[in-house]
Amino acid sequence: MGKTEKKWNWSKIIGILVFLTLLGSIIYVIVMMILAPSAVPEGEPYTKVKSDYTLSLLQCILGLVVMFLPSFFTRKFSIEIPNYMRCMYFIFLYCAIYLGEVRDFFYLVPNWDIYLHTFSGAMLGALGFSLVSILNDEKSVPMQLSPGFVAFFAFCFALACGAVWEIYEFVMDGVLGMNMQKFATDQGVQFVGHEAVRDTMEDLMVDAVGAIVVCLAGTLFLRRRKKALKEQEG
Repeated sequence: MGKTEKKWNWSKIIGILVFLTLLGSIIYVIVMMILAPSAVPEGEPYTKVKSDYTLSLLQCILGLVVMFLPSFFTRKFSIEIPNYMRCMYFIFLYCAIYLGEVRDFFYLVPNWDIYLHTFSGAMLGALGFSLVSILNDEKSVPMQLSPGFVAFFAFCFALACGAVWEIYEFVMDGVLGMNMQKFATDQGVQFVGHEAVRDTMEDLMVDAVGAIVVCLAGTLFLRRRKKALKEQEG
């Protein structure tokens, strides 16, 4: 009981810190959006304009909303998401939204986007494993899936979530005139051909890499656990 409470407290503490950080970021971004120019003055180096802060504001608001998804699924579907998954989820939101968008790590730290997508692929793969494992262990659910199929589902689940995110970026770029998919330079010069889709494809590929690593590790874990259970029954 003590260990369970400690894990829950860690996820709760991290969640509160991320919530307060995003809430403070929303106030900061709104102020900066009011003060920022509508366009970069001619002849001056690139500075963040209103549209840049609009993107940051949308991301912060979206981050606050999706923070409550784990609790929603727990209440709505009686699915208890493991505490380590909650911690990973909150850390990802902090790194992607606060560090990436508000603190400009996407531009200041080389390959920050690649690191995030690799981490998210691993996180979503682990979530897929957790969901199926919960169903496998549930006595009221009449099914037992093999470790190989669980790994396949987790991999497809991670890639599907990554594809949905790319669709979201594409829609936001088209509707609000943003550059989430990095199809243009900071100065607005658009890439053409292969370069125009490089960011999207790199994101999906590193999503796959992160998911594959977790799926392989999860498969080995499930096979060893299955073997250990058979030995105990025997």
